[in-house]
Amino acid sequence: MAEEEIKTTTAAQATETTAAPKTKAAKKGKRIVNAGQVHIQATFNNTIISVTDKTGAVLSASSAGANGFRGSKKGTAFAAGVAAEKALDIAKKNHALNTVDVFVSGIGLGRDAAIRAISTVGIRIDSITDVTPIAHGGVRPKGERKP
Repeated sequence: MAEEEIKTTTAAQATETTAAPKTKAAKKGKRIVNAGQVHIQATFNNTIISVTDKTGAVLSASSAGANGFRGSKKGTAFAAGVAAEKALDIAKKNHALNTVDVFVSGIGLGRDAAIRAISTVGIRIDSITDVTPIAHGGVRPKGERKP
């Protein structure tokens, strides 16, 4: 009689043999964006800078807290300038950004310093718009209940 060998495989061995080899994903090329937008959110506690393209897709972002400032120093004008320089430097090197429209929101100390930092990096400012929300007293109150 011929002896037959019985092969048994575990689930782990089965997945090792049938799994396709992993390949690296192709790296996307850098997008070239000539004109973009800079959104500055200046609060009393921090200043956040976001650099986007015209559709609103973020190219780079930075904040005073991300640049090593802690506590009350995050709300200063110097910290806002450092954050703006870093965000715009990244956008200029990686995406060839030349001109921007600036949108400023908030009443913090970093408003003017962040705008000045944009021009020191060498990016042309086309327009500056203040988009800070303004309270107007609310809606008309509901009438009194009738007896």
